[in-house]
Amino acid sequence: MTMPISRRPLGNSDTFLSAIGLGCWQFSLGKGLVGKFWDVLDKECIQEIVDESLQNGINWFDTAEIYGRGESERALSQALLANGCQPGEVFIASKWWPIGRRASHILSSIQERQECLAPYPIDLYQIHQPYAFSSIRSQMDAMAKLVEKGAIRYVGVSNFNAKQMRIAHQILSKYGIKLVSNQVKYSLLDRRIERNGIMDVAKELKISIIAYSPLEQGLLTGRFHENPSASTTLSGPRKFQGKFKRQNLLTTKPLIDVLRSLTEKYQATVSQLALNWLITAHGETVLAIPGASKVKQARDNAGSLQFQLEPDDIEKIDKISKSIQNR
Repeated sequence: MTMPISRRPLGNSDTFLSAIGLGCWQFSLGKGLVGKFWDVLDKECIQEIVDESLQNGINWFDTAEIYGRGESERALSQALLANGCQPGEVFIASKWWPIGRRASHILSSIQERQECLAPYPIDLYQIHQPYAFSSIRSQMDAMAKLVEKGAIRYVGVSNFNAKQMRIAHQILSKYGIKLVSNQVKYSLLDRRIERNGIMDVAKELKISIIAYSPLEQGLLTGRFHENPSASTTLSGPRKFQGKFKRQNLLTTKPLIDVLRSLTEKYQATVSQLALNWLITAHGETVLAIPGASKVKQARDNAGSLQFQLEPDDIEKIDKISKSIQNR
């Protein structure tokens, strides 16, 4: 059996992260518009999920201002404290929400972000969307000031296209600062970034891709293909999404079948194989941040670090994944 996946650099930096981090959108406690996407987790459950992640080799966590209007950040910091985790022992990523705001808000709101995450510092601060009342230049100028003040360590973006990545990278470079990451949607069922230039630019400029929704909100666990009626138990907006409908489950089932055919060989679950493909198929370029609303899911996510798919199996999964995308 192949060796576990070692930690990898965040972009062109000297910081090494586990290839799997924990996405903390589920920690929103039902607050705010996007916080209602998931069921409300109690603080004990959140603490257990964070503990399980830490115990199984995950050393970083991704949250955002928009996740429950700061509730996710607060819940994460409280869970880390409850688990005896000291500042500096883990890496924290958060995101500024730009819609309807100007770049000056990046500077005026950083104290609130710091207070929500206290006593843990903000290691990676990301522009959550490319839509704001200010230009990318103004936003990067503000982010550079935060780095220079020591308020954050690294600058990242999220949902930026290839051209926007280049612009952000060029502006930061003038300050001697590196753009280390672009957080985008990426999974075996959504590979647009391989076709629209984002992956190419990431590799060229040594920018990490942070894949969100790497399991397509649970679709790539195989649970819904095995039992299509399970989709009727979904809560929130997920229950209205077409990908969970029976016809679409039939379309994506060949991919699940290939993943399931490899479970015995790697002693891994379908979701672990799907995650492992993401973090091995492009060398060290991709990190993934699956979420977890149960301890079992956190354990399963971390388990994807314990093996490496062989080249023939990477290719096999690649082919069936692409065939589904082209239908």
